[in-house]
Amino acid sequence: MPLNLPIVLTWLRIAMIPMVVALFYLPEGWLALPTRDLLAAVAFIVAALTDWFDGWLARRWNQTSAFGAFLDPVADKLMVCAALLVLLNLGRVDAFVALIIIGREITISALREWMAQIGASASVAVHRLGKFKTAAQMIAIPCLLYDHPVAGVDLDGVGTVLIYVAAVLTVWSMLYYLQRAWPAIRERSR
Repeated sequence: MPLNLPIVLTWLRIAMIPMVVALFYLPEGWLALPTRDLLAAVAFIVAALTDWFDGWLARRWNQTSAFGAFLDPVADKLMVCAALLVLLNLGRVDAFVALIIIGREITISALREWMAQIGASASVAVHRLGKFKTAAQMIAIPCLLYDHPVAGVDLDGVGTVLIYVAAVLTVWSMLYYLQRAWPAIRERSR
């Protein structure tokens, strides 16, 4: 396993997941709810920024690796799924929305692995639909984690709208990837 700054940042993102989750299991008297929610939202934002930054650094410094290409999406999916489960537990996200997003992540991860095994991974390479879905999630989740108005803006409302947008884009992008993989699926299932 190579060890460079981009991979260290990816591991840091994974390490931040239990920290965000643990904030919601602290005894009630330890932190005021707005402080707890703010810390969780900021930690999620920092983790999301490392997602962008580690990829940029890896490309810029020519430190891309097969391990990094594997670990980066795993870290992203763990981070989003853990946050969605916390939000579900808090009643801040609908169970159906969480199921759609988590189910899609599992489905597309399995599809990409299978397509890589048969040498057809290019047909399910990351598409801009997936990038838009990720952007909507990465804005919605901290809004829902914080869940308090800021400068008169109802972050819960913004987060709720964006998480539904992310759910629609999730289904749309999943159908896109499945359509792209369909010829290989059909050929291999004969």
